[in-house]
Amino acid sequence: MSQRDGFAGGFLAGAIVGSVVGGVLGAIIATRREEIDEEEMQQLASRPPETKKSPNSRRTMKLSDTESMETARRSLEDKIAQLNATIDEVRQQLGSVNGTPSPSSSERTSL
Repeated sequence: MSQRDGFAGGFLAGAIVGSVVGGVLGAIIATRREEIDEEEMQQLASRPPETKKSPNSRRTMKLSDTESMETARRSLEDKIAQLNATIDEVRQQLGSVNGTPSPSSSERTSL
């Protein structure tokens, strides 16, 4: 019984201490975040403007991006085909284990 009597007090004390610690940490992190944001804004303001990139560099970037996307697409298609084949094999194995006739054996009985 003594454990139940102390539970409510301990729970309440833990909730209060936890909220105080969380509030203090949140305030500290928020002020540091504001300081960092202000420093970043000052650095961006002092930085010279970037020159425009040539259209040719954009074109080469687009080509390399499309090639990498095509390679990734092919790789995913291959993996999906492998997964489908594996799923079909497992279905056939489980069908024969559970007593469900596989399609090949049901064709034999109908003939």
